[in-house]
Amino acid sequence: MELLNIDESRKSIVNVKVGHNVRIFNFVNAYGCSIDDNTKVGTFVEIQKGASVGKNCKISSHSFICEGVHIADNCFIGHGVMFTNDLFPRATNPDGSAQTEQDWTLIETHVKKGASIGSNATILCGVTIGENALIGAGAMVTKDVPDNAVVAGNPAKIIKYLK
Repeated sequence: MELLNIDESRKSIVNVKVGHNVRIFNFVNAYGCSIDDNTKVGTFVEIQKGASVGKNCKISSHSFICEGVHIADNCFIGHGVMFTNDLFPRATNPDGSAQTEQDWTLIETHVKKGASIGSNATILCGVTIGENALIGAGAMVTKDVPDNAVVAGNPAKIIKYLK
């Protein structure tokens, strides 16, 4: 992997470890993350520091991959998919002071090899999406999804298993 540090004037792609043949389209905001070989990142995607995207992935436009999200190889992330990394987000502390990185605990999320997440799904932090699992469009994933499971709804429920 090489370290990409381009477009200093806009700070849009800074300190990103990028594999071979990675395609990053216009208006992507990526910093302090890693994107592995042959992955495509669509327009208006944000990938925050400490996030990782594996090989041969497709990240569709308008998706948000926050700090602590780890996406394995061969995954599909649909348009407008939102990940979270804090179950109880607050702007301020009880005393009214602005929160800093020291005032909250990062909760990681893992998307295993070959999983697909449909457009506009929301993935709460702390879950693991199993290998080859399929998340339906608009689903709200609040707990772990087993390998090969198809889930949909709010909250997401198992509909069936893929063979």
